[in-house]
Amino acid sequence: MKNNLHQTAEKLVEDGKGILAADESTATITKRFSQINLESTPENRRSYREMLFRTKNAMESYISGVILYDETIRQNCQSGEKMTDLLVATDTLIGIKVDTGAKSLSLFEGEVITEGLDGLRERLYEYKQIGASFAKWRAVISITDKTPTDYAIHTNADALARYASLCQENGLVPIVEPEILMDGDKSKHTIDRCYEVTSKTLDIVFAKLIDAKVDLKGIILKPNMVIAGINALDQATEIEVAEQTLKCLEEHMPDSVPGVCFLSGGQNDVDATKHLSIMNKMKETDIKLSFSYGRALQQSALITWGGKDENMLEAQQAFEHRAQMNSLAAKGEWSENLEK
Repeated sequence: MKNNLHQTAEKLVEDGKGILAADESTATITKRFSQINLESTPENRRSYREMLFRTKNAMESYISGVILYDETIRQNCQSGEKMTDLLVATDTLIGIKVDTGAKSLSLFEGEVITEGLDGLRERLYEYKQIGASFAKWRAVISITDKTPTDYAIHTNADALARYASLCQENGLVPIVEPEILMDGDKSKHTIDRCYEVTSKTLDIVFAKLIDAKVDLKGIILKPNMVIAGINALDQATEIEVAEQTLKCLEEHMPDSVPGVCFLSGGQNDVDATKHLSIMNKMKETDIKLSFSYGRALQQSALITWGGKDENMLEAQQAFEHRAQMNSLAAKGEWSENLEK
């Protein structure tokens, strides 16, 4: 089983490929659809995701795996074939979001704990039978004048470690996602503070993973980039983001981890691509740096589609373009003129 986990993890960070995060909850996809005045029905959600997964060249050339929501992994296409069969046909690994969301951390104002451990072993077994080969769990940490507390970091790291061990027990590669949110306090969320919190969080998460006997060669790390908050008074340069993120990973991520697939975390699509490419150009080690983007891969396609069948081809072209740009970024070969 260990070899299978290692092979799956390595395939997820195959050169020039990354992960499409299409695991928006029903509440989140409803917000996305509101941008195009489209009702969030099972049929519309299916049509949208089917459109992405049928973009054959993008899926075959630039996407290694797709994270699905519970509804999607069980859905059939309009033609009647399974949604997962579309991914199998393009040799795309099937992933599944297994946490049940972030809830208020009792007695700790402004902090949250990700839930979903109850019954997880049984759910993972079922997802494995359906065809999943990897899973995702997101922990959320906020930067303010009072947060994060050590308790919030440790509690979320405990949950990540328990989730990861259960995944590996069931033959699934766990994506370990400790996210330092970008929408922190405007005066407190500097890039230096983000570096400090990200470093501490990674140290605690990896200590918990090791305690839980998780095989680090069979996981993928999905972290935030080290970056100032969206509303921060002092914004860092692109080079600073790349330097600080690389330094943080080199000092706080064990070498045995096969690769990193960054979350975009609220960056716009071009910035997320640009930062990834700069890091891959600058890195001096063979660390694998790729992407696991949701909105930063899908936004242009969603707006172009607008819920209308006649826009589907153009929307697929928009999705393929973004996927190709991020593929180039994962190799350090992206440039701004390619966006035109």
